[in-house]
Amino acid sequence: MSVNTIDAALLSRMFLAGAKNLEVKKEWINELNVFPVPDGDTGTNMTMTIMSAVKEVNNLQEVTKTSLAKAISSGSLRGARGNSGVILSQLLRGFTKSIREVQEADAPAIAEALVKATETAYKAVMKPKEGTILTVAKGIADKAVELAEEDMSLEEFLGAVLKHGEYVLSQTPEMLPVLKEAGVVDSGGQGLITVCQGAFDVFCGKEIDLDFQQEKSGSEFVKISKETEEEIKFGYCTEFIIMLNDTFTEEQEKGFKEYLLSLGDSLVVVADDEIVKVHVHTNDPGLAIQKALTFGSLTRMKIDNMREEHQERLIKDAEKVAAQQAEEKKAEPAKEVGFISVSVGEGFAEIFKGLNVDYLIEGGQTMNPSTEDMLNAIDNVNAKNIFVFPNNKNIILAANQARDLVEDKNIIVIPTTTAPQCVTAMLSYDPEGSVEDNTEAMKEAIQAVATGSVTYAVRDTCIDEIDIHKGDIMAVGDHGILGVGQSVTEVAAKTIEAMMTEDSSLVSIYYGEDFAEEEAEAFGEEMADLYPDCDVEVNFGGQPIYYCIISVE
Repeated sequence: MSVNTIDAALLSRMFLAGAKNLEVKKEWINELNVFPVPDGDTGTNMTMTIMSAVKEVNNLQEVTKTSLAKAISSGSLRGARGNSGVILSQLLRGFTKSIREVQEADAPAIAEALVKATETAYKAVMKPKEGTILTVAKGIADKAVELAEEDMSLEEFLGAVLKHGEYVLSQTPEMLPVLKEAGVVDSGGQGLITVCQGAFDVFCGKEIDLDFQQEKSGSEFVKISKETEEEIKFGYCTEFIIMLNDTFTEEQEKGFKEYLLSLGDSLVVVADDEIVKVHVHTNDPGLAIQKALTFGSLTRMKIDNMREEHQERLIKDAEKVAAQQAEEKKAEPAKEVGFISVSVGEGFAEIFKGLNVDYLIEGGQTMNPSTEDMLNAIDNVNAKNIFVFPNNKNIILAANQARDLVEDKNIIVIPTTTAPQCVTAMLSYDPEGSVEDNTEAMKEAIQAVATGSVTYAVRDTCIDEIDIHKGDIMAVGDHGILGVGQSVTEVAAKTIEAMMTEDSSLVSIYYGEDFAEEEAEAFGEEMADLYPDCDVEVNFGGQPIYYCIISVE
């Protein structure tokens, strides 16, 4: 029997199937990165964004179009990570806002929702670029409108729309030369098609495992200390009642107690003519149960993991302390200006703290913070005006989205795309100046900072007519490849040379966790000799993946 409308229950399963398909294929989507660096993250960002919505959907007590739309929209909005994740959240927001009004969605209703999704996503991007996820979304919406009134089943309609979306995706390299040169389609567009394919598969009746392994974030995980492990010697609180087959003699009771004490402690055994009530803490409940079964059948069995319970108490206690501290902070008079920066690497964290940044959000290219992370940071800074430094072009949209959700504070996003830009922006801050003047000064200051990041290639490719082979050392700059070679210092030197201008006066070298301090210092001295008119600074950044991040200004 064909289905020609989609109700709330089916839409929920379609959404979860789309999310599952994305989760399964996220690493493949990551590998579609234009630059062959080891930090492809589109698949990861889109997956973490949609998983935030999955969690909300799975927590619904009753699935209606209204509750489902709210869960998907709110969950994806707050969980959005990276540009691709933010755009996906906006697509879902626009789609659900339209579809929530229709109990049984047919082809015209779906087409209208797809158009709304595309319009919402385009509005979220300051300068939309064709050949991206936006183009694929628009292609899907346009085809849906074209076919909505045709005489076809809903399965035929959805299949044709999906097929056209795949065609538009295949054309993205023709729209963005950098994709064609790298030999890949747009990764965000591929992520969107992957979600749509999963949803379509469920609509067509395909059986899909919709169980998700929800990963706990760092704030939800508490490691049990060695002292706690020793304190909880026996981990399972085991309780049951034995329905006796025969008389339970005093000798049997004594022997049973001795056996249970050999397995654990906190023993309670209460017997009467027909039943025996047992309570024991042990590391092997199975042995206790096996022994009990020799006396009769069991009922009211209950086994609790006490280490897990202790862990949950630790989490709750930590959350209480954090909440109390946050409330105490909020009770203090708000200062005029606060600063939030995204940071990756121990060295950069210390640098930013030294520049009076109030709150650091851990993250970067390989792990983009979510909108929710931004909101939590903003909530923790007790200031009327808060400057936010994303320090990565892939985090700016999430920062802007958080800014738009905050009503009680003035949030100013300084569009820093690199950590060195944040350093320059903070150094240009004038405590005596107004928020408006400092905003302009910071934005102007970061324009004078050129940045290059030295890493290694993870695949063969050709970019900007430069052949790159897997394993090559390469530098990626603000607008493309700055250098390729066989050693870190060779490529770092090419990077500085490529960024140097007649007006350059400062070179800053931030070495990462995989670049030795001695080598970095020696390289800095070499560059100081080579560019005597420039100040050359060498600092520990501690960042992963990138051997060094270099700025010239």
